[in-house]
Amino acid sequence: METGTVFPQLPESQAKRAPEGDGGKGSVDGDTMSRSPFAGLVSYLRASWLSGKTRPMEYRVAQLEALGRFLDDNKQQILDATASDLGKAPFETELSEILLCKNELHETLNNLSRWMKDEKVDRTLAMQLDSAFIRKDPYGVVLIIAPWNYPIQLFLVPLIGAIAAGNCVIVKPSEVSKKTERLVAEALPSYLDKDCFAVVTGGVQETTRLLENKFDYIFFTGSPSVGRIVMTAAAKHLTPVTLELGGKNPCYVSDTCDVTNVARRVAWGRFFNAGQTCIAPDYLLCTLEMQEKLLPALQKAINDFYGPNPRESPDFGRIVSDKQFQRVQRLLSSGRVAIGGQTDEAERYIAPTVLVDVQPSDPIMQEEVFGPILPIVIIANVDEAIDFINSRERPLAVYAFSSDDKVVNQVLERTSSGGFCGNDTLMHVTLPSLPFGGIGNSGLGTHHGKFSFDTFSHPRGCLKRGMGRESLNAPRYPPYSQRKFGLIQATSKVTRRSDCTLL
Repeated sequence: METGTVFPQLPESQAKRAPEGDGGKGSVDGDTMSRSPFAGLVSYLRASWLSGKTRPMEYRVAQLEALGRFLDDNKQQILDATASDLGKAPFETELSEILLCKNELHETLNNLSRWMKDEKVDRTLAMQLDSAFIRKDPYGVVLIIAPWNYPIQLFLVPLIGAIAAGNCVIVKPSEVSKKTERLVAEALPSYLDKDCFAVVTGGVQETTRLLENKFDYIFFTGSPSVGRIVMTAAAKHLTPVTLELGGKNPCYVSDTCDVTNVARRVAWGRFFNAGQTCIAPDYLLCTLEMQEKLLPALQKAINDFYGPNPRESPDFGRIVSDKQFQRVQRLLSSGRVAIGGQTDEAERYIAPTVLVDVQPSDPIMQEEVFGPILPIVIIANVDEAIDFINSRERPLAVYAFSSDDKVVNQVLERTSSGGFCGNDTLMHVTLPSLPFGGIGNSGLGTHHGKFSFDTFSHPRGCLKRGMGRESLNAPRYPPYSQRKFGLIQATSKVTRRSDCTLL
C-alpha cells in the first residue's frame, strides 16, 4: 500500500511547509516524505486552532455529528474491511467497532454542554467577592496513534474526546490493518473540517517522522515497548501523553462458582476477535480440581460458539498478519494442549486453544498472548493467586469469578490493575461511564465518555478579581507586620470541618 498523508488543501502561503501531494485526495510517496516531513501539516493545523475555530460548542457538535454520519454511511465498508483484515464476524464488528463508538458519541453529545461549563470552586473569605473557576481548555494540536486490532473503535473513541474538547487532530491509523487504514484515509477526511483534522498513513518510518514534531498532546494505543518510544519522543517537547498499552490480564476462578457460566464468559472474552483484544483474559488461575471441571466446560462452550470445527465458523476470526501468526504459533509450545491447537498458516488460523501444565517460566507467560490461546496456571488458593498477580507487572484488567462475593472483593481489594471485572470478562469496557486505561506497564491515563473529554482538556485554574477595593489587598503589601499577617491568616486560611483523633 502506498504510504503518506491525507491532508487539507493548504493555502499557498502554507503549502511550501506542507508535505507535497494531491491536496487531500490520496497519498504522498516515500521520496516526497523523506524531503518534506510533517511540520507544514502540524503548523497548518496549529494556525487553525489558534484562530479559535474549534472552540465554539456548535462547531464541536457539528464535527461529532459528522463522525456519526461517517459510521452510518460507511457501515458496510467497515464490515468488509475488518472482515478482510481480521476475519472479523459482522456481529463482532457491529458490537465492538460501531455500537460502542455510537454509544461514546451519543454520551458525548448528550453531555457536552455540561462538560464544557466552567466549574465553580470554593473560595476563602478573602475571595468571596471574586470569581474562581476551572476552565476546560483544549490542548491544541493532538496526535492519535491507533492500533490494528480494533481499527475503527481505537481511533474513533479518542477522536470523539479530542473533538469534544476543542482540539485539532491528526489521526494515524495502523498500517497493519491495511483495508481499514485505506478506508479511514479515503473516507474520513470528507466528513471532517480539513482545516482542523487530518489522517496520516504509513508505517514505522512515517510514524517516527511524525513524532519528531511538537504536538500538544499524544494519545497512543499499542504495546508497552512502542509506548516507551512514543513517550521518549514526547518528552523532547514536554508533550503530555496517554498510553493505552496491554499486558497479561489474570483471571482467577475460585472453587465455588457456576462452572458452565464461567467457561462461557471466559471463552467469549478470550476468543472474541480471535483473542486479539488488549483486555482479554490472558491466563487463568485456578486449583487443579477446578481445572478438571473447567476443561470439559470450556470444550463445550467452544463447540457451542464455533461448532466442532471452528475453522469453518463464520464467527471466529483470523490472526491479522503472518508476523503475528508466527509469534502466536510459537507460544503453543508452552505447556500441553488440552483443547484445540490446530493451525493453518495459509489462512492465519489458530484454533481456540487451552493449554495446561503451564509453568510461570514458560514463553507464553512472558508476553501478552494476543491470540486465541488460554493457558491455565495451577494455584492452591485465592491467596496464592493474589500473590502471583502481584508478583508481575500490573495488568490492564483483572478478572475474578466466584459465587462468594467476598472472594471477588478480596481479589479487587488486594490487587492493582487498570480495570476490574467480577464474574465476567470484557464487559466493563462497554460502559462509557467507567474510565478505561492502564496503570504502570499497562498504560498511563484514561478515556471513555467524560474521561475522554477530561483527557483532552487542560483544567485551567482561573481567578477574576475586581479593580477596586484596594484596601482589602493592603495587608499583603510591604512593609510587613505581624498584624498584617494576622489579618491575612484570618481571611485566607482553610480550616478542618471537624476534628478527628486517631487512636
